[in-house]
Amino acid sequence: MASGGSKSAATMLLFLNLGLYIIVTIVAGWAVNHAIERTHETASVLSIPARIFPIFFPMGNMATGFFVIFALIAGVVGVSTSVTGLTNVFQWDAPNLNAAAASSLLTWALTLLAMGLACKEINIGWTDANLRTLEVMTIIVSGTQLFCTGAIHAGAEDDALNRMPSASAGTV
Repeated sequence: MASGGSKSAATMLLFLNLGLYIIVTIVAGWAVNHAIERTHETASVLSIPARIFPIFFPMGNMATGFFVIFALIAGVVGVSTSVTGLTNVFQWDAPNLNAAAASSLLTWALTLLAMGLACKEINIGWTDANLRTLEVMTIIVSGTQLFCTGAIHAGAEDDALNRMPSASAGTV
């Protein structure tokens, strides 16, 4: 039935998202580490408002700091959602599907926020190859997370419809 297709699609997309979110987390973590190590030498030559800016990155543009932080948050939440979503989808019952659907929707919202900042950073321009990789991976994972959220919601709805008693069962 439809639940078998939703289960296999959700499982495949959750494994794909797990890999993509791990890559996003690794690249964003590298960018934060790189910024922490190089900020002191780079920010010391800036004027006073930019020097005390708490999210200054020595690479990219002024949107880079916000984008990297939100990509890191979305990556960590996405990894945890993918792992817990896999366990919930393997059990495939109503409470677990509803939990997976809710956490998938929250992760998608955070990923869309990071994707919006990635689009802003692309619009401003002047980024290096590592940041372009993070931008592209964030945009791709926002699309796959949308499909994964849809597959989990379809499975949850199908499971709820299968559990409802039919209207003709009570009549004689």
